[in-house]
Amino acid sequence: MFAQALLVDDSRSALDFLKRLIESDGLAQATAFQNPLQGLAAARNHDFDIVLVDYEMPGMDGISFIRCIREMPKFADIPVVMITSIQTDDVRLEALEAGATDFLPKSPQGLEFSVRLRNLVNLGMASRKLSNRAADLAKEVAAATYKLQQREEEIILRLALAVEYRDNDTGEHTLRVAQYSRLIAEQLGQPDRFCRNIYLAAPLHDVGKVAIPDQILLKPGRLSPDEMAVMRTHASIGGEILANSRSELIQLAALIACAHHERWNGTGYPSGLAGEDIPLCARIVMVADVFDALTMKRPYKEAMPIDAAREYLEQQSGQEFDPACVDAFLARWSDVTKICASKERPAVLVDTTATLVPEMAEADASYNEIVTQPF
Repeated sequence: MFAQALLVDDSRSALDFLKRLIESDGLAQATAFQNPLQGLAAARNHDFDIVLVDYEMPGMDGISFIRCIREMPKFADIPVVMITSIQTDDVRLEALEAGATDFLPKSPQGLEFSVRLRNLVNLGMASRKLSNRAADLAKEVAAATYKLQQREEEIILRLALAVEYRDNDTGEHTLRVAQYSRLIAEQLGQPDRFCRNIYLAAPLHDVGKVAIPDQILLKPGRLSPDEMAVMRTHASIGGEILANSRSELIQLAALIACAHHERWNGTGYPSGLAGEDIPLCARIVMVADVFDALTMKRPYKEAMPIDAAREYLEQQSGQEFDPACVDAFLARWSDVTKICASKERPAVLVDTTATLVPEMAEADASYNEIVTQPF
């Protein structure tokens, strides 16, 4: 396999001489340009193992050319040789500072020139091979990391679905909360990585319910104060289950599990956090979780019409919910309605809220009665 050499010199005769010298000795295949700008364009589009450039050229001298080509990442370690008849120290120093690897005389003579050129070509080929190998290894690492992420995501989803099945749900709630959470995060302008992670972590928000007795979790009616106290422990239990993980995703899920029942006004649980002391991820999931829970039919309640659920979010914005999260959710209302309409559940009662169970119909119904039941 031949090395690839880029030659740049405004003298046609000098170019022809260098090209013949390199190719006749079997060192490399040479691509030659008299115009340095054309040489730079070729360097951007092709890989070369060595670059030889004249010092004195019209429009752009060799030092400027070297500076430009060294700015290209793929030429960071490739030998760049200046061809010059000027031997002054200041020119050599400036060229070295610009990134020149070596100097060769304008009028080469003797065996030394060929040996030095051959060594530089071999150095360039070795650098290119090393760079290619590094790129291949990076691709392998990326592929392996992607597989690990897929496995992590699958484990998380299956764990979340197991929790939902125990709660007499087939997983649609989990998936919708994930979708709503991502919509809110996107609308808030959060980074792509955060939006992706909250989508994957949100389904674990109720993982602590695995520790709640069935007679409480599945009770078809309002919970007693003692039962409600037990039910509320699912938030802190979920945080404990997911705590101290090395996974960025599980760390986020732990924050969500522990804090998704904290309220903006500080009256939530388990820690009574308020405002921005509540992690953003938990504030986002709280809006998504409550909205979906309100519009679902459960053993202890009928499903609330989607417009009534929206009105509830608006009424409680700045009380139970972070206003910014509510605003972001409502700004994506067309997407919300599509997600909501896709779920499989009994027909929603859409005439008036008075047709719902009594605690849903009361305008001043407490948040505990509506959204801290076992959904």
